[in-house]
Amino acid sequence: MLKTRILPVPDPDSLGRFRAPTSTSSTASALDHWDVDESAPGLDALVTAADHIRNTNVPVGFPTETVYGLGADATRSDAVRGIFTVKGRPLDNPLIVHVCDLDMLRELCDTDLPAIYRPLIERFWPGPLTILLPVPETAKYTLAPEVTAGLSTFGARLPASPLTRTLIRLADAPLAGPSANASTRPSPTTAQHVVDDLDGRIEVVLDGGACGVGVESTVVDGLCDPPVILRPGGISLAELRTASGWERVERAYHDVAQGGNAQHDSKVPQAEDVLKPRAPGMKYKHYSPKARVVLYEGGKTRAVSQEALIKDVRDAGRQAAIVGVVRTSSWPALAPNHEESLATSNGTMPSTSFVGKSEGVIYRLETYNLPSGPKILELDLGRELPSIAHGLFYALRDLDARGADVILIEGIADDSDDMASAVMNRLRKAASEVR
Repeated sequence: MLKTRILPVPDPDSLGRFRAPTSTSSTASALDHWDVDESAPGLDALVTAADHIRNTNVPVGFPTETVYGLGADATRSDAVRGIFTVKGRPLDNPLIVHVCDLDMLRELCDTDLPAIYRPLIERFWPGPLTILLPVPETAKYTLAPEVTAGLSTFGARLPASPLTRTLIRLADAPLAGPSANASTRPSPTTAQHVVDDLDGRIEVVLDGGACGVGVESTVVDGLCDPPVILRPGGISLAELRTASGWERVERAYHDVAQGGNAQHDSKVPQAEDVLKPRAPGMKYKHYSPKARVVLYEGGKTRAVSQEALIKDVRDAGRQAAIVGVVRTSSWPALAPNHEESLATSNGTMPSTSFVGKSEGVIYRLETYNLPSGPKILELDLGRELPSIAHGLFYALRDLDARGADVILIEGIADDSDDMASAVMNRLRKAASEVR
C-alpha cells in the first residue's frame, strides 16, 4: 500500500501566465504558450507531482476548475493503465486529454485544428469544455491506445486552472485526466475527497482548494453535422449556440447507466457487437454515493406536498436507520416546522441546525430524529443553479460520511438551456430509483 500525501499549493493563480503571441499569423492566439513562473510559491509541490508523472506509473491527484482529476502521461500506456487500475475504471471508457496550451494541442494533431472549433476555443477556452478530435497517425505526441479505448477520436481540453496548466508544462506531456474518484463514486471537488476514495492507491494529491464549477466539462463533437453535445457540463447548450457554426448544436446523450448514446463499431461482428461510449460518463452508472439514491424528477417536484414528503421519508425509514433529504427548489422545509409539519408524529423531536461552509461549498443541514422513526439529515443546497451544481457532489459525499442509508433528492427542471441538464444528467446516473 502506498502512502498518500496531500501537498498544498498556497497560491495557484500565481504559477504562470500565457505568453503574448509574437506572430502576426491569423492562427496566432493568446493561448499559444503557457510559461511557468519559477519563483511562484508552492511550485515545489508541482515539481514533485510532475516528477511522479514522468517517472512512475502511479497517477497523481490534481485540481481543475471542474472537479479533481487523476493525471498520468497520456503518451505512456503503462502510466495510463495505472489510472484504470487505481479507479477500477472499465477499459472501454475513454479518457479526456488535458493540455497546457494550444502549442501542445497542435503537437497532438497531425493536421490543423478543425475550423469548426476555432469559435469555441476563442470563446470558452481555457475552461470546462472538451472537444473531440481525430486521433492522429503522426504527431509529436502519440497517445497511448488506452486513452481512446479503440475509438478514432479523442477528447481534448485546455483547463482554466493555472495549477493544472503548470503541472502539465512541468511534466512536459499531455495528461490523461478523469475524475480522481473510485469508479462509480461521486466526483471529488476537494483534495480530501480524493484521499477518501484513493488513500493508499496513489502517492500525491495536489491541494489547490475547492473546485469552482463542481461538475465536469461539457464534451462536444464538431466533426459531425450538426455538431452535438456528448456530455452536458460547465458550458450550456445556449452558450454554445452563440458561437459561429454552433447555432444548430444538438444534445446527443442519454441519462442512463448503460448503453447511452454509444458508438456502433462496424468492425465488430453483429453477434458480438458492443456499445462504445464516445465520451466519458456516457455509458456506466456513475456519480453514486454508497447510499441508495431516490431521485424525484424536476418536473414533478412541485407536486410533492409536505405531507407526502414526510410519508416518503417514513417509508424509507422502515428499511433505513438514517435518511438523507436533499432539497433544491420547491420541496417544503421539514426541520424548521417540526410542531406543524410533523404533528402526526405525536410530538416534536430534537433538532440540530448546521450551516456548512467547507472548501467553498455552502449549505444548510438539519439533523433530527423522528419519534419511532429514522434519523433525518435534511440538506438544503439553495435555490440558485450555480450553488446546486457546485454543492451536488459535496452533498452526496457529506451524507455518505454521516451514515445515510438512503437519500431522497429533489431534482430540478432541466428543460432550459443551462447547467440544469448537467446536474440532472449526473443525478440520474447516480440514482437507484427515479420517481
